[in-house]
Amino acid sequence: MREGGGPDGSAGDGDELSERLKKYQGRAATVGGVGRDLVNAPMIRHWCEAMGDTNPAYEGPDAVAPPTMLQAWTMSGLSGHADRPGRSGTYDELFGLLDGAGYTSVVATDCEQEYLCPLRPGDEITFDSMIESVSGRKTTKLGTGYFVTTRMDIRAGGELAGTHRFRILKYAPAHRSPKSTQTAPGSSGSARTKSAETKSRRPRPVINRDNAGFWEGVGRHRLLIQRCTACGTLRFPWLPGCGACGCPDWDTVESGGEGTVYSYVVMHHPPFPAFGPPYAVALVELAEGVRIVSNVVGVPYDEVRIGMPVRLEFRCYDEDLELPVFRAAAFAGRSGEGS
Repeated sequence: MREGGGPDGSAGDGDELSERLKKYQGRAATVGGVGRDLVNAPMIRHWCEAMGDTNPAYEGPDAVAPPTMLQAWTMSGLSGHADRPGRSGTYDELFGLLDGAGYTSVVATDCEQEYLCPLRPGDEITFDSMIESVSGRKTTKLGTGYFVTTRMDIRAGGELAGTHRFRILKYAPAHRSPKSTQTAPGSSGSARTKSAETKSRRPRPVINRDNAGFWEGVGRHRLLIQRCTACGTLRFPWLPGCGACGCPDWDTVESGGEGTVYSYVVMHHPPFPAFGPPYAVALVELAEGVRIVSNVVGVPYDEVRIGMPVRLEFRCYDEDLELPVFRAAAFAGRSGEGS
């Protein structure tokens, strides 16, 4: 991380800006906001059709809304937020401060939702939001900036129904110059060798309360699949509730590690040093019936095929990152290809 200075790296007010931004933590952004529409069956139907979700719990006289629609009931639409009741000027002040300091670009990084009670057609939605946190200045591949996390508490009939956290990065885009590969006359070439040996670290997985058990299993070289304790449906990736019956209770089964390539793509662009394109990314169908996205290793990327048998293995990429990957069964005795 680069310390001090503005977005261009010059000496400046980086520390002062961080202190000013921290003062926005805990400030309300919306108080007593009201959803534009009541929870309603047409929106639920459109959502389910778009998502291909055929869960019977979302139909009929006793229907509930899919939990993942939580944010849909509070979104403002094309007219924006300016006319919404209860909205303070906190967002405008904070983003104006960042824009004025040169951090003019924005990208959404992640969101996290917690569901406490189901929403039903006819419910009126109210909500409050706040700036939960503003990070110190961070330097990323995109550029240097600040992560801003907003928390929204969503209520139905006055009862807390769920919480939505949304994180963005407000940043100044990085200005990249071509890397030099020349070696000064008479030098040993050690600088170039050192550069070639310095490999970027792979991005860290986002671990939260819903998937922590999966990553704990990976740490023990076990590929764990969630199983609904009510209907027995297996699910992957890990989710807080069953997509078949809606039950929130689950246990796990361990995959035997056998699978086949259900589909795949070969990544060429954008180039990212930690991955070394081209490489194959596959949707692997496990023998248990669920599918997982991972790398196919041990085989040239252009020899990966749909239907190819693969076998689970765990590969260490650096001192604290180990990931499940799949080796083509026909190449089980080979190494160093497609890795």
